[in-house]
Amino acid sequence: MTVPVPNSTAVSWALPEPELEPERSPCLVGIVPIVYYSVLLGLGLPANILTAVALSRLATRTKKSSYWYLLALTTSDILTQVFIIFVGFILQTAILARAVPSAFIHTVTVLEFTANHASIWVTVLLTVDRYVALCHPLRYRAVSYPRRTRRIIAAVFAAALATGVPFYWWLDMWRDADPPTALDTALKWLHCVAIYFLPCSVFLAANSAIVRKLRRRRRAGGGKAAALLLAVTAAFIVLWAPRAVVTMCHLYVASVRRDWRVHLALDVANMVAMLNTSLNFFLYCFVSQTFRRAVGEVLRGQPRAAPRRGSAHCPPLALEPLKLLGSTAL
Repeated sequence: MTVPVPNSTAVSWALPEPELEPERSPCLVGIVPIVYYSVLLGLGLPANILTAVALSRLATRTKKSSYWYLLALTTSDILTQVFIIFVGFILQTAILARAVPSAFIHTVTVLEFTANHASIWVTVLLTVDRYVALCHPLRYRAVSYPRRTRRIIAAVFAAALATGVPFYWWLDMWRDADPPTALDTALKWLHCVAIYFLPCSVFLAANSAIVRKLRRRRRAGGGKAAALLLAVTAAFIVLWAPRAVVTMCHLYVASVRRDWRVHLALDVANMVAMLNTSLNFFLYCFVSQTFRRAVGEVLRGQPRAAPRRGSAHCPPLALEPLKLLGSTAL
């Protein structure tokens, strides 16, 4: 039996050489994501809170289902900013450098995906709501009312939580050095289908029907609303496309850990996708004079009495489907 001693050549023969770990891909964007997310959170979170207060007043005052959908969307955007931008990117990555218990990371991941799914699928509800309002106005008056709307919204948030739970076992793409397992493949496909492929299919189908309907009513107006609707839907498709593409590339082409190009692409894709959570306030201000007036009331701290039905500031029910078309999807 040979006993190796210090500084002897027997050590190299007795013990196998450790396997060298592949070099990690460098982070080329440096502190840019941290600065970007800090600015996005600093501007977007107060704007979304202001939007939620204004929309809650409008929803209570007018009893319109559309405002409840917009309020739910704003709430889900706030949750997305808190869980994904603040806790996920700023707190875990920048401040704690992911030096936290794995159970905490996985729990936060569930909350991130839950908020993400809720935000996107409330947008789908908005699109369907506007489709029914414009293409089937008589049916819309019968099926759309605040109590049912609130139940649908609650069901969507519950479904978002249910679809978020499986992502407790989501394999962190930043640390993934091994080939994806069957579970990882299934989760990535579920992620892309739930947040991009299926919602985009609904957007394209509903918007195509809306455009065809408005073309028949060209003389009656609505062209600007249709153009805005298409622009909003295109913005969602463009902002979320990089995230879906990079996820598929990571799954079938190369990992973030070993390929700097995928690393860079994922950084950029996440920043672009999160921009969608801060655009709604500015969109509402651009589209709706009623919303701008409500925001002014909130900022001045002056509650306003509910307008009389049929007045200039509160159009009759017959005009609601076309009036609200501009705020279809965010």
